[in-house]
Amino acid sequence: MRIAVLGAGSWGTAVAALLAGRHDCTLCARDPELAREIQEGGVNARYMPGFTLPSRLHATADLEKAVHGVDLLVIGVPTRGFRAVLTEARPYLRSWIPVVSLAKGFERGTLLRMTELIRDVLPGHPAAALTGSNLAKEVMAGQAAASVIATEDLAMARALQSVLQRGMFRIYINHDVIGCEVGGALKNVVAIATGIAQGLGVGDNTRAAVVSRGLAEITRLGVAMGGEAGTFAGLAGMGDLIATCMSPLSRNRTLGEQLGAGRALEEIMAGTSTVAEGVGTAATAHELARRYHVQTPIFDEIYRVLAGEITAEQAYRGLTREHPAGHEREPA
Repeated sequence: MRIAVLGAGSWGTAVAALLAGRHDCTLCARDPELAREIQEGGVNARYMPGFTLPSRLHATADLEKAVHGVDLLVIGVPTRGFRAVLTEARPYLRSWIPVVSLAKGFERGTLLRMTELIRDVLPGHPAAALTGSNLAKEVMAGQAAASVIATEDLAMARALQSVLQRGMFRIYINHDVIGCEVGGALKNVVAIATGIAQGLGVGDNTRAAVVSRGLAEITRLGVAMGGEAGTFAGLAGMGDLIATCMSPLSRNRTLGEQLGAGRALEEIMAGTSTVAEGVGTAATAHELARRYHVQTPIFDEIYRVLAGEITAEQAYRGLTREHPAGHEREPA
């Protein structure tokens, strides 16, 4: 099978490396120098330092060359560039091929999920999302990991499962695309909250409370948007949330930790080449919660931190304030 992966960041590179083991896979990088490094040197030192890529993996900066005639298209670019890449690739694609999103977030302005965006730009193409606890470096190192391929067409899901699954990287199928995509996107905001807790030096009890109540907020909002409650207890919900909130490999947790340590958001973002999707998703989550009339106090506080309305320390004073005894009740 001929496959193109667009986006040579850490996760796009990891997925392309997995696919290259059994398929004719081309990784398309925006930067010609990065594409040359991968093609000629077998490494991606910028995003995946310390790993040697499969010799069978091709790389190019020529989008037309990458996608022309492929049987499957995988999009691994950040959400902010997702529409532009789809639009650029559209003239070179066969009409029927499936398109899989690796991105976890929403399009700013339209609030579209990535599979909705695929259907908007590429009508007629089956759209799916690969999501779950996907820490790219662990997958590249061959450590066991489990993910979900989400699409309403379960026959298509099974076909994609057989293509994408390899070695210790196991894939499950799920028809609840809304739940899977919403869980994958919103957990990044909770990861920033957990990172802030780490940076402030609060206790494990506080962090556990933020993670568990964050999951409740994700579930409430996700169900209001049409997702199934059970999805948020699985790999695309709780599993992804735990990994992203607890791992030092998580970009969103790391960003939150630096915010908690007192660094400014602009300074943090200027010093990294990777994208923490939770920054943009916090504003989207705030808007979605208002639209669906769902209470999301953790999301609201993190939105205010990222908007510069309050400091990270002030957010945690609000999240952990004491209430009169006898009035506490955990909401569903």
